Amino acid sequence: MPVNPDRVDVPHLLPGRIVDLPGRGEVFVRHHAHPDATRPTVLLLHGWTASADTQFFPAYPALAEHYSVVALDHRGHGRGLRPPMAFSLEDCADDAAALVRALGLASVVTVGYSMGGPVSMLLWQRHGELVDAMVFEATAMEWRARLRERARWLVGRILSPFTRVATTPRTLRILLERFVPRGHDLHRHLPWLVGEIRRNDPWMVAEAGRALSRFDGRGIGKGIDVPTVVVVTTADRLVRPRKQRALADATRADILELEADHLAPLQQPREFAEVTLRAVDRAVAIRGTRPASPARH
Repeated sequence: MPVNPDRVDVPHLLPGRIVDLPGRGEVFVRHHAHPDATRPTVLLLHGWTASADTQFFPAYPALAEHYSVVALDHRGHGRGLRPPMAFSLEDCADDAAALVRALGLASVVTVGYSMGGPVSMLLWQRHGELVDAMVFEATAMEWRARLRERARWLVGRILSPFTRVATTPRTLRILLERFVPRGHDLHRHLPWLVGEIRRNDPWMVAEAGRALSRFDGRGIGKGIDVPTVVVVTTADRLVRPRKQRALADATRADILELEADHLAPLQQPREFAEVTLRAVDRAVAIRGTRPASPARH
């Protein structure tokens, strides 16, 4: 049946709450506390133009069954902070660290999807004592090593003033139906997805794109000394699989493969949820077999 545009079918989401980050502001957070307090906490770090919910909602139930889960929206994305300053990935990492501390958590296992990968790397670099293990999904250490990639970012910068036009409800619905057509498991959630995407701040999202285009984490990746697992989206046309494998090589990571493009969470939600849980399980298992590392940073 066609989607009723007047009906918003909200998927299963984790409990939400407002958390005050001293000196930063109030943030909306998804926070599920597992009944077993000894279970690790997973910190979800979403990608560019997404939000915690639109990126990870297919995996929420599976992760929550086995772990405590925390997820926040990065600056300018979803319900994220809107400070009057240029976007930086470092600030996003510091926001995440402030949240972990505000919740009274000793440490977390990070799951960084796309742009969430660089945020995760910076969180480890700047607040390493908070990171027990890391899962990277559909991400890379750098984003513009080749001329074609630099040209793509330049085109994106030129077109950024037209972002507002591209985020009208009608335009977003048309774009999303290319990836979530009628008959797809998530098609009934299209009105909700459109509304969530329109929470983004166009200026800050454009700033985030610029920050991502300049990021080079090759020096960080080689130094990571906690267990890492990389989920390679093998049909990814945005973050090429060779770049994802380069990240795995640099961090000495275990690799799991998902035969999917960059929008795997929407296009293949069941497979995405399954591989994300497997990746976290593996990272936690590796962490459990290693002796504690000396204090860092």
